[in-house]
Order: sequence, then structure tokens, then C-alpha cells
Amino acid sequence: MPGHRSITEAEKLAEAKLGGIPLRHDQMAVVANIYRAASAVRQHLENSVLRGVDLTWTAFVVLWVIWVWGESETRHVAEEAGISKGTLTGVARTLERRGLVQRADHPADGRLVLLSLTDQGEELMRRVFPAFNEEEAFVTGQLSDEQCGIVAAGLRQVVLQVEENGETRRQALLGGAAPAPRRSGRRRKA
Repeated sequence: MPGHRSITEAEKLAEAKLGGIPLRHDQMAVVANIYRAASAVRQHLENSVLRGVDLTWTAFVVLWVIWVWGESETRHVAEEAGISKGTLTGVARTLERRGLVQRADHPADGRLVLLSLTDQGEELMRRVFPAFNEEEAFVTGQLSDEQCGIVAAGLRQVVLQVEENGETRRQALLGGAAPAPRRSGRRRKA
């Protein structure tokens, strides 16, 4: 099964499959390993820290964004968390039912909603984040402090490249057309 292969095996299989195609292999390895690392870290943190406080990765990220940024409009929370506004609606409702988040109407625009942490949400983040950070230290345990700084700086550059130049690149690739709308995995029945 593909999920049971090590990273080394996966890299060898990819090289065997793509070896004859002229590709930028180092760049492909960076992006593939960003994905692999993110998946491995997410799964580890969900299973080691978050499950014990009944949080999903997405719920934790939403709490983190609100905890760090303070009261924020839902559209900004969704953007910072890297999720759709629809996904945020469901996550926020769950967090609100648990007493961790509260909603409020925007004072200047009744169409907008603000999210903030409750006292219980603040307490949960103060209690959970140190354990979360211990696991961040664990998953980076094979890197020295210097290597952590280098990796963090390199990943920051990847993010900046996309933030600063991604839209221009998308426009060029799509000939100025808007991207196709996102679709869920569900398809309409005929």
C-alpha cells in the first residue's frame, strides 16, 4: 500500500517513474517534502496532543488564529487558517457549542461576523499550546537549532514567493481567465 512506504522508497519510485522526463527534480523534492512533512506533522500532533482535548487540526488552527490575532472577521480567520469560509462556519459553530469561541455582529457592517475566544477558549490555548510546542520540538528533533532556522527561512521564502507572485503567475498560466471554481469531491447524480 502506498501509505506504508517510507519517504526513501517513495523518492526512489518517483525517480524511476519520472527519470526520463526533463523535470526540475530538486524543486519537485522540496514541494513533495513540504507536503509529506506537513501531513506527518499534522497527523502526529492530532494523535499526540489535539485528540486529548477533542480538537481537530483545523479547529486548533482556527483557535490559534483567533488567539494570536484577537477578535477578527470570519473572512480573515478563514484566510489565515487556509480554509474556506464554509469550512470555517462549521468549525466555528462546533467551537461555539463547546464554549471556546463566541460570535458577534460587526459594529459597522451587520453582514460581517466577528469571532473571538471565550475565557474558556483562552484557557484551553494557554494550557494546550505548551504541549503542542513540545511536539513541535519533537518533530524537529533531528535538526539543530541552526538547521531549524535555515528550514524556517527557506519555507518562509516559499510562502512569500506564492504570496507576492502567485496571482501574477496564475493569471499568466490561465491567460487572464479566472480559475475554475472549486468543487468538492461530490458529483451530482445523473
